[in-house]
Amino acid sequence: MPATAVEDTSVLGALRSPKRLKTEILAGLVVALALIPEAISFSIIAGVDPRVGLFASFTMAVTISIVGGRPAMISAATGAIALVVAPLAREYGLDYLIAAVILGGILQVALSVLGVAKLMRFIPRSVMIGFVNALAILIFTSQLPYLMGVPWLVYPMVAVGLVIMFFLPKLTSIVPAPLIAIVLLTAATIVFALGVPDVGDEGELPSSLPAFLIPDVPFTFETLSIIAPFALAIALVGLLESLMTAKLVDDITDSHSNKTREGWGQGVANLVTGFTGGMGGCAMIGQTMINVKVSGARTRISTFLAGVFLLILVVGLGDIVALIPMAALVAVMIMVSVGTLDWHSINPKTLRRMPKSETLVMVATVAVTVITHNLAYGVVVGVITAMVLFARRVAHLTEVVDVAHPDEDTRVYAVKGELFFASSNDLVYQFDYVGDPKNVVIDMSESHIWDASTVATLDAITTKYAAKGKTATIVGLNAPSTERRDRLSGNLGADH
Repeated sequence: MPATAVEDTSVLGALRSPKRLKTEILAGLVVALALIPEAISFSIIAGVDPRVGLFASFTMAVTISIVGGRPAMISAATGAIALVVAPLAREYGLDYLIAAVILGGILQVALSVLGVAKLMRFIPRSVMIGFVNALAILIFTSQLPYLMGVPWLVYPMVAVGLVIMFFLPKLTSIVPAPLIAIVLLTAATIVFALGVPDVGDEGELPSSLPAFLIPDVPFTFETLSIIAPFALAIALVGLLESLMTAKLVDDITDSHSNKTREGWGQGVANLVTGFTGGMGGCAMIGQTMINVKVSGARTRISTFLAGVFLLILVVGLGDIVALIPMAALVAVMIMVSVGTLDWHSINPKTLRRMPKSETLVMVATVAVTVITHNLAYGVVVGVITAMVLFARRVAHLTEVVDVAHPDEDTRVYAVKGELFFASSNDLVYQFDYVGDPKNVVIDMSESHIWDASTVATLDAITTKYAAKGKTATIVGLNAPSTERRDRLSGNLGADH
């Protein structure tokens, strides 16, 4: 890792630099303020008490700051996990939800140790761009409920907040612009007694600390059968969203992070969250963008303090926090959505220059994510779309060429290209079984066999020639292709 990257994410480096430490502390405070309404909203989605979401956000943030692999990334209660566990909480209650979170944490640790993080290399750039753009859209649309059916004063307050956050960084970066916007709009609301929705309207804030607990569920196979599907969904959705977010932060900060450690760290954080009565969670992309992109945080200090400040705010200063107008937090999240969107990717010039397949993958990722409100679904569909389009494109690069006629009884074909299930399926139809002479030579020195489908196709070709009383000889295979054909030929159970 480059020295600059190590220095940027070093806790000791931040502690030695008052300027860097101030940035980390203020970033943590801004994130904590933004976490409160989100955690309450996600608790409502999951069908549990707001305390469950708030405690989950505290324990996730603090734990991942210690065990996670991506410094400055924020993990807390999330909408994706809330949607996963909502049916379980609704049908079986909070204890079963907590049991599923604990099992989900165990599965995340196991999957990470088995190397699931390495699969990130198979996510194409177009899927990543679609993921980012879908995220920006979801962040923006999630704020719309706070802008509908509200007093007219909300709109100028949001506008003022946006103006502050847009212009203030051009003048000074001593204090994060989102924090200034929140403080000024809260002060205006209190001084002028403005009748606008505030954080207190979102739900009751806790007045005590989280405590260790064991879910009150029967330890039976029946319980396992109930929670296992939800636990697996928690594990997979949480890992995918967290690893995608870690990769996004890597790109923004131009640094590298340990994805395997981040994966099992998420599992440990969910275990801690479950045993303290939380609803589980994963990386929060919006709050991570506030922390890294807006506030400039780079170390674990900001993540740790986000959790600590959250607990202090909701437990110790709950009466004050309840007065923060939702308009201020909506303005912050709108700025986050604007900053998150990859504007270059939707520029008409870029779209004209970009291959249509790449654009289709991006659009598919965005569309599925926005429709389902689940980033994991969007990424999976995007990857599948990219794979199908890639296979289709590569399949057309394979060709069969008539290259020589050494004598009247011999004809030589050359097969060129990569042969796998998509490209080899049509290969069998590219030979003239009736019109060819007695001896046919198929030169494959410019091709490569990748799978059993291709071996089966070659068997079908030689079988078809044999049925016509002719001999087809395959030559020129490279060593790996020869080994694969020798091992599989005649053992695939089909002669066509």
